[in-house]
Amino acid sequence: MGKKGEAKVKAAEEVVTREYTIHMRKLLHGVGFKKRAPKAVDEVKKFAKKMMGTEDVRVDTKLNKFLWSQGIKSVPGRVRVRLARKRNDDEEATEKLYTLCMHVPVERHQYKGLQTQTVDE
Repeated sequence: MGKKGEAKVKAAEEVVTREYTIHMRKLLHGVGFKKRAPKAVDEVKKFAKKMMGTEDVRVDTKLNKFLWSQGIKSVPGRVRVRLARKRNDDEEATEKLYTLCMHVPVERHQYKGLQTQTVDE
């Protein structure tokens, strides 16, 4: 609990950028072949919503192309993403912040040992 008169700063109120590795194989286990790539995009959005605490999640075109790169049924096993919580400049927007998901290229089989990092912009 805080002291009286001390304003609490919500974690979701600040603008921040982080890099995560998402294990797609684990999330897509048991999903039918013709639904794997669309489900992968949905899982990335769900992951970003959970980690960043924003309802508005936008997937970059390069990330979308990477998820679809091997076709609809053989989605890459892991994907490294950069999640950036940004201010919404749109006047009519209900949310003050949104999350932008971008792809971070990683050499094949080089995901081992990568940690979640906060990126300074």
